[in-house]
Amino acid sequence: MAGSPTCFILIYILWQLTGSTASGSVKELVGSIDGAVTFPLKSKVKQVDSIVWTFNTTPLVTLQPEGGPMIVTQNRNKERVDFPDGGYSLKLSKLKKNDSGIYNVEIYSSSLQDPFTRKYVLRVYEHLSKPKVTVGLQSNKNGTCVTNLTCCMEHGEEDVIYTWKALGRVVNESHNGSILPISWRWGESDMTFICIAKNPVSSNFSSPILARKLCEGAADDSDSSMVFLCLLLVPLLLSLFVLGLFLWFMKRKTQESIEEKKRADICRETPNICPYSGENTEYDTIPSTNRTIPTEDAANTLYSTVEIPKKMENPHSLLTMPDTPRLFAYENVI
Repeated sequence: MAGSPTCFILIYILWQLTGSTASGSVKELVGSIDGAVTFPLKSKVKQVDSIVWTFNTTPLVTLQPEGGPMIVTQNRNKERVDFPDGGYSLKLSKLKKNDSGIYNVEIYSSSLQDPFTRKYVLRVYEHLSKPKVTVGLQSNKNGTCVTNLTCCMEHGEEDVIYTWKALGRVVNESHNGSILPISWRWGESDMTFICIAKNPVSSNFSSPILARKLCEGAADDSDSSMVFLCLLLVPLLLSLFVLGLFLWFMKRKTQESIEEKKRADICRETPNICPYSGENTEYDTIPSTNRTIPTEDAANTLYSTVEIPKKMENPHSLLTMPDTPRLFAYENVI
């Protein structure tokens, strides 16, 4: 019965099922940059002829357990590859980011019709630095400060999970996600917000953010914007004032020129009205007094008779003329 063909067929079918199950399993591994990872390998194959490890279909290392040599395909991997404790598990050291990928192992044995295979998936991550927090648009209305906090990583953002912790209230709160909406009212107890960033190999925390300081900064920004607005409006208003003063002065000069031209036109049309050019005429007003002409008083009136001598023809004739009686003017007094 044991050696019958039917029994042999059943055993072969069971082996194929168990073998296919072992070959089809995939194990996921994670590592960090400059760290090390071990690909575990446990096989029930008793007689092993050779073991071949490949990375993304490229041969990595070949091992012959029965005293044979270990063949490493690339020289740069010689110091990175090791089989600790004399087993078949592969240890890869000094990991790099480009070591992420698919690793396969094949065990060849003369007792097996097909090689035993197993697949691994390796992901290499960076150690997270301190996450960075940015503040969104802020508003401070009716004494309530409302804004959003965003947590992000400058490097190593692959598979990062963000969590927020809000400390300071009776019950500490947590929030999943990179964005945290906050609302804090002036007069309430201060709150502290911390962002926690995690990836499969590390975690890190942001610097604590105080709600009071954050909202005071928003108020300072509002005051700064008002100061900036005032500094912008003052020169503008001053420029408008100077421009208005200049326009008023030009308008006045224009009106004076028009009036001067009108006066000049009037002077040309009626020259007797205007004074002579180049002369400054001054007028003085003498008040009029009522003077009365005195009436003639006949009793106290003097009358006189004046005789005017005739013009002489020759002024020298006076020297040659004999003495003659002079002409006298007589005055009759009445």
